[in-house]
This record gives sequence, structure tokens and C-alpha cells, in this order.
Amino acid sequence: MTLQEAQKEVDEWINTIGVRYFNELTNMAQLTEEVGEVARIIARRYGEQSEKESDKDKDLGEEFADVLFVLICLANQTGVDLTEAFNKRMNNKTKRDKDRHKNNKKLQ
Repeated sequence: MTLQEAQKEVDEWINTIGVRYFNELTNMAQLTEEVGEVARIIARRYGEQSEKESDKDKDLGEEFADVLFVLICLANQTGVDLTEAFNKRMNNKTKRDKDRHKNNKKLQ
């Protein structure tokens, strides 16, 4: 699935099953909440904190998908074409960082 297809699918879901988009501020709060859930799993599963029994069955992929869903909602609401924005960002990062990481002694 492309980003464009994902944006269309989310929009169709919102308009048929979800009734309507939550407003942008509500979705921003939801995005923050979902990112927090990803952070909690990573901190406990891959970091130094111990993982709570109640968190052991949480699916990191599903949490990433929750972040992506809300991010796509916000992109749709604000008129952002994620394919265009992502391609532009990758081109800018490639130009800016083409030698930066190769020359970083900390990464050697």
C-alpha cells in the first residue's frame, strides 16, 4: 500500500465508519497519546526499565499502526500529501546528510 492509498483508505473509513474526523487538536492529543504508548513499550522492552506483566502482550506493530492512522488523519485534515512531503524530506535529508553520517567517528 502506498501512502496515497493509505490516505484515501483512512479518509473513506472516517467518512463511512468513523462518522467524521475529530478536530485537529483532538487528533494531535491522540497522536501524542499513541506515541507515548510506543515509547512505553520500547522503553520497557528494549531499554533499561523492567517490562510490566500487563505490557508483555502489547503488539509494537499495532501501536505503530495507531500512530500512523492518527498521523494520516491529521495529514488529510490539513491537506498534506504525505507522498509528496515524504519524498521532499528524503531528498532534503539525502542532500544534507550524504557525507555527514559516513564522516561521523561516533558511528564507525
